[in-house]
Amino acid sequence: MSNDSNTPMKAVTIPEFGEAEVLRLATVPAPTPGPGQVAIDVAYAGANFAEVLYRRGVVDVPLPFVPGIEVAGRVRAVGKGVEGLSVGQPVAALTIVDSGGYAEVVVTSAHLVAPLDGLGITMSVAAALPSNSTTAFLVLDRVARITRGESVLVHAAAGGVGSQLGQVARLLGAGRVVGSVGSEAKIDAAKRFGYDEVFLRDEIADAGEFDVVVDMVGGPTRHASLERLAPMGRLVVMGNASGAEDIGIPANELWFTNKTVSGFNLAAFTAAFPEEAGQALHRAVLAASTGDLRVQVETLPLEQAVEAHRLIESGTTTGKLVLEVAAS
Repeated sequence: MSNDSNTPMKAVTIPEFGEAEVLRLATVPAPTPGPGQVAIDVAYAGANFAEVLYRRGVVDVPLPFVPGIEVAGRVRAVGKGVEGLSVGQPVAALTIVDSGGYAEVVVTSAHLVAPLDGLGITMSVAAALPSNSTTAFLVLDRVARITRGESVLVHAAAGGVGSQLGQVARLLGAGRVVGSVGSEAKIDAAKRFGYDEVFLRDEIADAGEFDVVVDMVGGPTRHASLERLAPMGRLVVMGNASGAEDIGIPANELWFTNKTVSGFNLAAFTAAFPEEAGQALHRAVLAASTGDLRVQVETLPLEQAVEAHRLIESGTTTGKLVLEVAAS
């Protein structure tokens, strides 16, 4: 990827680490695609907790930095060696490896771009699929290796990725699918995303045992998740939204109880296995086009990225926030 200094573009940048207020709307050079890459004119960009972590400095990135791990828009240009994608084509794309989605133009690997032609998916919905929906397929199929009839517990079930995990679990043949949430206000929202039952997080001791538990909350929920695993159960750790100190899990406990703990990080996985991540993205886009996967989207203009980050950090959101960059 290179920058075209003759073509300025609008982007939200992180000039310094800190609270949401550090985000700045700026004019920067538009990137151009290198070999195997695609440049996209961004219509919408997803807003995610991952970008909050970049802004806080939890992830070491060079400043100033343009966040944004997923987008939908139209192909602007293709790099050498790219086939099957053409200028003007509507696409959804995962931009998590180098970020840059909070901008009018972004560049990513052609492996991480999914065409939208004829699928009937709006750009705002398409922008909400690459991160959370792709993650849901990878976590349950690739990492947890779920089999038909197994039971699944998902924490933060009303959030962006939680709302997808319950539906994907059902698509992959899960039997009982249960969610946990942090407040009474989120119970009904989670139930709309395919969960059989929804518990308050501090009441999951009453939920029984599960073959698969997905925890993106951390802290005491991590230990509670391990306790909810049935023999041969798998706990997938994929976040620490609580901000709590890390919780140690004794290896001997896993040995004596026949339990497994795995980790999943979409950015690291995508960097290591771009083709497989791209296949999961295509799978998510197809599921959304058939109605098997539903995404609840709330839209804010790019200029309100600060407000989007505040909402994400408040823990009150349900579904997915997307930023409108150039919807027309």
